[in-house]
Amino acid sequence: MSKLGTDGSINVLLIPFVLTLVFLLGAAGFGAWAFSSRQDYKNNVDEKIAVAEEIARKETASQKDSEFIEREKRPLKDYNGPDAYGSVNIKFPKSWSAYVEEGTGTAPLSAYFHPDAVPDAQSDASYALRLEVVNETFDRQVQKFENSVRSGKAKAKPYKPVNVDNAVGLQITGELDNRKQGVMVILQIRDKTLRIWTEADQFEKDFFESVLPNLKFVP
Repeated sequence: MSKLGTDGSINVLLIPFVLTLVFLLGAAGFGAWAFSSRQDYKNNVDEKIAVAEEIARKETASQKDSEFIEREKRPLKDYNGPDAYGSVNIKFPKSWSAYVEEGTGTAPLSAYFHPDAVPDAQSDASYALRLEVVNETFDRQVQKFENSVRSGKAKAKPYKPVNVDNAVGLQITGELDNRKQGVMVILQIRDKTLRIWTEADQFEKDFFESVLPNLKFVP
């Protein structure tokens, strides 16, 4: 309700006063909010900086660890198999160890490769790299994966080793048996079959970039 003067007229000073009061109240509210936000930032800025620095430190450390691991793999080491089983030659990271069995059972050549120490051959470990020459024909080995491929548990495609002329094999990706997943390459060596594979995702880069490009054997 407008305030009237003694003569019944509206006091012209009242409207500017009310507007000024509203502005001052709004400014005071904004100032209080700004001050509170500033105090929160001031009180917690050290903690926020510390958290950001810790995240950056961990990311840097992780990157350096990865770079160190990759450097430690070079130069690659060689494994040369017996002439009787195709003179298989592969290269693998020098930070890996190897365990090789020759002349036993259905696989006259069986090799295990893994970073640092090789797990026991009878364990259920997922090895970085496996290599076998088995006393079975190529066709018989391929037949063992037909069910997995047909059911979609594995995929198969032709594989051509870059260093061996006139040799064509098969690459299996997915289920390798009831317990293991990975990537395997199957190749014929006369009346025997060469199988070379990795059983863990983290070693597939080494498998495709270091092992397979350097694979050699006598068909």
